[in-house]
Amino acid sequence: MQIIAFLKYTYQTLIAHKSRAFLTILGIVIGVAAVIAVMGVGASAQDLLLSQINSLGSDLIGVLPGASDEQGPPASALGIEITTLKYEDAMAIEGMPHIVAICPYLKGRNTISFGNKKKDFDYTGVGKDYLIVEDTKLESGRFFRQDEIDGLEKVVVLGSKVKKDLLNGQNPLEQQIKIGQVVFKIIGVMEERGTEGFQNQDEQVLIPIKTAQKIMLGVDHLAFFRAKIDSVGNLDLAIEQTKEVLRYRHRINDPSKDDFSVRSTAQALDILGTITQALKLFLAAVAGISLIVGGVGIMNIMFVTVNERTKEIGLRKALGAQRKDILFQFLIESAALTLIGGITGIILGIIISLAVSFGVNFYGYEWKFIITPSSILVSTLVAISVGLIFGIWPANRASKLSPIDALRK
Repeated sequence: MQIIAFLKYTYQTLIAHKSRAFLTILGIVIGVAAVIAVMGVGASAQDLLLSQINSLGSDLIGVLPGASDEQGPPASALGIEITTLKYEDAMAIEGMPHIVAICPYLKGRNTISFGNKKKDFDYTGVGKDYLIVEDTKLESGRFFRQDEIDGLEKVVVLGSKVKKDLLNGQNPLEQQIKIGQVVFKIIGVMEERGTEGFQNQDEQVLIPIKTAQKIMLGVDHLAFFRAKIDSVGNLDLAIEQTKEVLRYRHRINDPSKDDFSVRSTAQALDILGTITQALKLFLAAVAGISLIVGGVGIMNIMFVTVNERTKEIGLRKALGAQRKDILFQFLIESAALTLIGGITGIILGIIISLAVSFGVNFYGYEWKFIITPSSILVSTLVAISVGLIFGIWPANRASKLSPIDALRK
């Protein structure tokens, strides 16, 4: 019955000071919502990143320019241009045991035009084994031959969306389009693939790798290349053999001086998982700081409340209220503020995460709406703990007031 009385009195106090209670609760709402949203969006982003990498296939190895340790990405993966990887390196790997197919890549961007229609698209120089490595098919036409790659032929294979955007239902085969100022003949159209590897594959414009190097970009290096292995069980062997071939070609005797990085999909998943998990926890910790700020706000408000209710505290003590009764009353008020703020923050955080999910899915990514029970539990417990911890000082001060001194004020 005493607890019910305390709760009833707490309710009356909060109603009597609506504006103050709202501002106090707002700090907790923002803090909890931030934690829920950050952890939810972080978990969804981590799932998207891992699923996109995994969609590439478990029987692939990737070779990128630039050295790296076993736990981190090479510099080229961070947007730094490194020119140590050559087309001949990829071709040297092609004849190795357990290599089924190999595909070099080099990316550029330019205006693609057909008739009076123009639009900016990324284009990618690739090798003849692109379809095998990417495990995809053509909707119509054919792919490049090796003689077309060696001869710097100006032929192009379009993604399905590029065909729709530019050709407006016309038969694309044997038609001519311009990439920049260079005329290309369309020889094929890719089947619809959707978003894979963080890119809408239907917006791809594929040209022969040497044409991309020599005619379009004027370079002699690759962005990276991928190799398809005959069996997952041979991945480690293929990786070691690839490293040996590249060290021989690059005249490297000390493995610590490698100017390339070789990764399997499984290794990429492990590295990416570690990075995203650390980033998610860091962002959650940053968001959690707002809970501390909200706790300081509660403490300040409770001090003001104690000062305003000094005579009330003195009267209650004079009528027989014990020190623990006063302490408990103020702690309940502090906990009530944080509990209301916590519940509201959870709802707001879920709404924010859901809105982000809808927004990302609208742009074609398979973004899962993920709210973990642990994030709700942790944020709620932290919010209540913050309220109790920051409420103890003013509550303790109120409980120590002398009845006579309190009534004099």
